[in-house]
Amino acid sequence: MPRSRTVANRYRPSDADRQALALAAAFSQNAGMITITDISARIAGRLLLDHASVSLPAGTKAGLVGRNGAGKSTLFRIITGDLGAETGSVSLPKNARIGQVAQEAPGTEESLLSIVLSADKERSALLKEAETAGDPHRIAEIQMRLVDIDAHSAEARAASILAGLGFSQEAQLRPASSFSGGWRMRVALASVLFAEPDLLLLDEPTNYLDLEGTLWLEDYVRRYPHTVIVISHDRDLLNNAVNSIVHLDQKKLTFYRGGYDQFERQKAEADELQTKAKAKNDAARKHLQSFIDRFKAKASKARQAQSRVKALERMGTVAAVIEDHVQPITFPEPEKQPASPIVAISGGAVGYEPGKPILKGLNLRIDNDDRIALLGSNGNGKSTFAKFISGRLAPQAGELKQAPNLKIGFFAQHQLDDLVPGDSPVEHVRRLMPDAPEAKVRARVAQMGLATEKMSTAAKDLSGGEKARLLMGLAAFHAPNLLILDEPTNHLDIDSRRALIEALNDYDGAVILISHDRHLIEATVDRLWLVNNGTVTTFDGDMEEYRDLVVSSGKKKDEKVQVEETASKADQRKLNADKRASLAPLKKKINEVESLTGKLEKLIQALDAELADPQLYEKAPAKAAEKAKQRGEAAAKLAAAEEQWLELSSEYEEAMAG
Repeated sequence: MPRSRTVANRYRPSDADRQALALAAAFSQNAGMITITDISARIAGRLLLDHASVSLPAGTKAGLVGRNGAGKSTLFRIITGDLGAETGSVSLPKNARIGQVAQEAPGTEESLLSIVLSADKERSALLKEAETAGDPHRIAEIQMRLVDIDAHSAEARAASILAGLGFSQEAQLRPASSFSGGWRMRVALASVLFAEPDLLLLDEPTNYLDLEGTLWLEDYVRRYPHTVIVISHDRDLLNNAVNSIVHLDQKKLTFYRGGYDQFERQKAEADELQTKAKAKNDAARKHLQSFIDRFKAKASKARQAQSRVKALERMGTVAAVIEDHVQPITFPEPEKQPASPIVAISGGAVGYEPGKPILKGLNLRIDNDDRIALLGSNGNGKSTFAKFISGRLAPQAGELKQAPNLKIGFFAQHQLDDLVPGDSPVEHVRRLMPDAPEAKVRARVAQMGLATEKMSTAAKDLSGGEKARLLMGLAAFHAPNLLILDEPTNHLDIDSRRALIEALNDYDGAVILISHDRHLIEATVDRLWLVNNGTVTTFDGDMEEYRDLVVSSGKKKDEKVQVEETASKADQRKLNADKRASLAPLKKKINEVESLTGKLEKLIQALDAELADPQLYEKAPAKAAEKAKQRGEAAAKLAAAEEQWLELSSEYEEAMAG
């Protein structure tokens, strides 16, 4: 019988064993990662994703950006499993809970608070079981689990989320059926936020929020403890709430670290490098092709020519940078601007029912070069005030004077329904200039920013952004002196919003703007008016001060922003300094945990380097096993340290914001 081998030679891992160990090590590092691999998908025969891949580390806050119609919502449907992909796969952490806003807003007789509380399925099931459970052991398990999931504070958390989205305490107890569709969509958003899924998917969440709700959501997403992917065209949200951008372009996905501004810079630099590389590649190919063309027919040069052919094949080509052209938006200039003030209000009051004004005590004037943004929560009367200025609502008290021959253009999202579904943009415009030749009609449509191929498309077949462009163009058709825009950006992508900014800045008339897009406001207006507490007053600060005021207030009452006297900057700095001093022990603990995670990460990297050496398993299998054990322990400690860091950091941020 052959002798047994020595202990040193008993364990000789195969290549497959070593690969499995390496994969296990990589898996422990990437636990919680979301991986999209080689995804292809079509909608109505149109290819939207073509072998696209991207990976998101655990806890990533990612903005998913791309032109309208590029396939962003389609990618969400693939991630949730609602749509199958032609190729590829989506890998999620085991048992990961995915949450997204329901497509249909709740309209039941349940109170808003009850609807949001019921979104936590586990809590609801445990509470229901607790009412009938008889086994003492099971009762103890239920109560322990309720403590683990922080069930005792659920009502306060749900109320806080609803308050942040604009619902007062009284409103939270009303049935959902008593609210309009837009407000019910906020309840749907509150529900998914309260459920706190491991992967939160938000598709244009600010479309049904006001500026105040948008600022609150921006802060909430930034502090959210799990992974978030948000589709948004709100530049400030993408700069302040997320830490990475996933760009869907040319059917591919590309990951960029940082906010939207950083993404734009990185993308521009990459495009510039690619353009230079293509120029260099084209020049080299042209040179080789020239040699081949000159000498391929000569026997003495045939071999050299053939080698150049092979070199040309190996060289390949560099793809050109494809730039999506965005149609500009143009507002016609007023023929004659009346003298200021173009609108003057004295002791004004306005509402929809006699004796029940929504706004009163209005004493304001609008000059012919004013650029004014209306701030304030939805429901406070911004749209009512806009209708009042435009003459759509008569004053219930006081006086409203308009300059002679004042032309006012008015755009509001609900007017999208006024478009004739079967008529094209050309037909809509032709009604306003019936005697004009076809070329002039099409020229006016082009000024609205609609491409030639869209001019003859029925309105019902236009995208939301294209309908918005058409409607804005119709509102400004007669060259108004005052242009009122009520939420113009809901269906516009970032590039189209940039076109709108340029159009407003080039426009010579006065502008009244209602928008939840802070970037649009900051880029186009120079005055801020606050619609609050039943009246309209000037706000002397800038948008950054208004943002700080909204976020720091932490709550809203009666669906209105509570604007109070703020401490002086010196007092505020002292208050912040006192806060930091009181929280110094907590900050020290956070720094200690950060130091520990750094050490553990370095230890894991060193162990991975050792475990990747095939010689280790052959020469010292016992040592290899010990190193693998050490790595597992270090990975567990790192996970615990990272969780502790998140908890401590959240506690610190909440204390500083309180």
